[in-house]
Amino acid sequence: MKRRMHNIFRADGRAFVLAIDHAAMMPSPDLDDAGRVISESAAGGVDAYLASYGTLKRCQREFGNAGVILRADGGISSLRKPMGDMDCLYTAMDAVRLGADGMLVMAYPGSQQNEHSLKYLARLAAECDALSLPLCAEALPYGFERPEGVDTRSVENVAFACRQAAELGADFVKSEFVGGERFQDVTRACPAPVLVLGGGKAVSEEEMLLSIRGALDAGAKGIIMGRNICRHRNIRAVCGAIAMVIHEDAPVGDALRRLREA
Repeated sequence: MKRRMHNIFRADGRAFVLAIDHAAMMPSPDLDDAGRVISESAAGGVDAYLASYGTLKRCQREFGNAGVILRADGGISSLRKPMGDMDCLYTAMDAVRLGADGMLVMAYPGSQQNEHSLKYLARLAAECDALSLPLCAEALPYGFERPEGVDTRSVENVAFACRQAAELGADFVKSEFVGGERFQDVTRACPAPVLVLGGGKAVSEEEMLLSIRGALDAGAKGIIMGRNICRHRNIRAVCGAIAMVIHEDAPVGDALRRLREA
């Protein structure tokens, strides 16, 4: 498992993962030429990719020696309103057969999918351990539900969700960056490395880099980010700026200056 983890996390213990799995669930014109996105982002400094089964099959050449994490669950479509429940679609053996270095599933503690998502996380964790395959859980308290009177993204709820995912067997965790400096309560409570997600909302280059810097300063070990990178006008340059912040601890101003000069 250590060799595969080293394909995702660099020697500094940090990881820059580009998520390119969203076309399996929703229209994603930014991934119409996934091979180009992979090639440009790899040249910019991406360490690993979160990819769908189909993209992993089609783009073996473009992935090259980069780490690849297989999205293990899905089975939903944005064409259905509201979307239904996700399910675990692929096994650890499927991932090994495709040459993946890890897998990722959702975990929705507190939601209507609580038992369903947490049970398949635990089952897949045992499968992955048997094949020395790292597993990541995207731990989101209450999923995307918004029950009245509940702060679903409170630091306390996010910290518990991440800790629970690790206790059920996740080797690293994908989480929403909440609470600013208080996010350190999340990273301290979780015995597995925490990578922060980017979300689908368009943000400025400066906002994106400042958010990454803030998460790292609060103990995160990197990012798993997708659409704000894939739809950028210069994928190679924005990835280079992000890699500077993550792996060189560069100030945001320096990274932003290099990006705007590209």
